[in-house]
Amino acid sequence: MYYVPNMYQCQCPYCVAVPMYNHVRQTAYPTYPSSVEHTNRRDTYHSANGGEISLKDYGPNPYVVNINEATLQNNTFRTALWTGTHFQVTLMSLKAGESIGLEVHPNLDQFIRIEQGQGIVQMGQSKDNLNFTRNVYDDSAIVIPAGYYHNLTNTGNIPLKLYSIYAPPNHPFGTVHPTKADAEAAEMMENHHNGNTANLGKTPDEWIQHTKYLVNEGLEDVKRGINSTHILQEFILMGVLVGKGFSPERAYKTVEEWERTGESKLLQQSKNM
Repeated sequence: MYYVPNMYQCQCPYCVAVPMYNHVRQTAYPTYPSSVEHTNRRDTYHSANGGEISLKDYGPNPYVVNINEATLQNNTFRTALWTGTHFQVTLMSLKAGESIGLEVHPNLDQFIRIEQGQGIVQMGQSKDNLNFTRNVYDDSAIVIPAGYYHNLTNTGNIPLKLYSIYAPPNHPFGTVHPTKADAEAAEMMENHHNGNTANLGKTPDEWIQHTKYLVNEGLEDVKRGINSTHILQEFILMGVLVGKGFSPERAYKTVEEWERTGESKLLQQSKNM
């Protein structure tokens, strides 16, 4: 140990007296061997095979990661990075103009940190009164209390990249949702499996209103004399797409395109029955 004159000598086991030169503060932590000291810090976060972080669920094991690099590397709508007993870390990437979607978590708190892009966050204790609105940017932190309805929308022209911490966890271990449609479909399946119809995002009557466009188009097909088998095939497919997150208009256009281009031979066949 160095001798430092005229300095208070702390006797606690956590303090180390170190010399001060030219008023520059020296570290009080022990130094590592030179072979470790000069290691490229960035390399310690990367997988050995490709130089990139392997984005998968590492919970509930001890784990260290450069969270900024992992977040920027992620291109999925949602990927679980670490799931434990008491909290979960997920990575998200929202396309320009895309939103997470209005949601509420009755029994958990949520923390979000923006690592790239800009957006707007809305919160409120009622889904009809999101009276808390803030613009958010790179380095913004968002805290969402349990029971608050919330949404985050990308208002920029580049992907909005973030990581989210749920306490307790909100998604199954190993969750990967490549797109928002995949996330919504997975949520619907989970709610259906649990017998929960209250959290599908809309009430039955709201779904009827939401799909009114498709009903009207179907009635027009009936008036045009198109056979019922073809109409049912088309509109069942459209319903599946709406359930995966398509708007009714986009679902209608997509199925019609499948028929027109011949991507669906069966639709072409049933129309000519």
